[in-house]
Amino acid sequence: MAKSTSKPIATSKPSKLSKPTAPKETNGKKDVVAKEEEVKEVIKTAKVPAKTGQESPEDKIEVTIEKKLMALYSLQQLDTQVDKIRIIRGELPLEVQDLEDEIAGLETRVDNYIQETVGMEKSIVDKNTTIRDALALIKKYEDQQMNVRNNREYDSLTKEIEYQNLDIQLSEKRIKEFLATLELKKVEIEQFQKQLQDRKNDLDVKRNELDDIVAETEKEENDLIKASEENRKYIEERLLTAYTRIRKNARNGLAVVQIERDACGGCFNKIPPQHQLDIRMHKKIIVCEYCGRILVDDGIVNAIQ
Repeated sequence: MAKSTSKPIATSKPSKLSKPTAPKETNGKKDVVAKEEEVKEVIKTAKVPAKTGQESPEDKIEVTIEKKLMALYSLQQLDTQVDKIRIIRGELPLEVQDLEDEIAGLETRVDNYIQETVGMEKSIVDKNTTIRDALALIKKYEDQQMNVRNNREYDSLTKEIEYQNLDIQLSEKRIKEFLATLELKKVEIEQFQKQLQDRKNDLDVKRNELDDIVAETEKEENDLIKASEENRKYIEERLLTAYTRIRKNARNGLAVVQIERDACGGCFNKIPPQHQLDIRMHKKIIVCEYCGRILVDDGIVNAIQ
């Protein structure tokens, strides 16, 4: 009987077998968590390649920035062609402007000299009139001296005659000075008039040369300027202001340049690889950290061409 009672004790082992069932439950939870994580990863990775008919806001921003870059580069190409046409004219417009300014200055100087000569001639006439009046007074005082009643009246008339003689001498001296100055002014006027005529002849030659060049390139220039103005309408005011400022400060008039051999096409300084990658992404407008020019990649350039 003692042996039979020990068997039920041995059957208590299944209670120990129930312990392995717990790890199965915990493994099941781990599997569920792992599957959930896998699903999340799939969803995350699915967002990148997935393309539907509706564009995300990021895609819209990218397209907008790309169009802005294309518009800026196209505007730069038009303005560069206009600059080349104006370079063909060389310094002729400036030379014409300088000659016009010089001619205006010479004309003003000649007019001033003529006015001075007119004033001097009038002064000479006035001095001659003063001399005639003084001579008349001297004759009058001399006649009065013949009829004086005392020495006091005679001395008074004598002083008046002396005063008139001094006035005549002073007027004659002024007349000589005016005549000498007038002669010099007339010589200078002749020189300036000759110089003025030479400058006018030079101006006619330069204007004819400029008119010939303008006539050859006027239509092309007007078409380019018109296209440039049309293109400016599609660029926001902030970018247009920055573009104009950069063009004004740049020596060659380039505000938008292409990356060439990993360097800026304007200042030729090397561009870091990360910046080149950002430029190719067309996510934002990037400028050269050395010269401030707007940078574009081959994709923008090829799209315009």
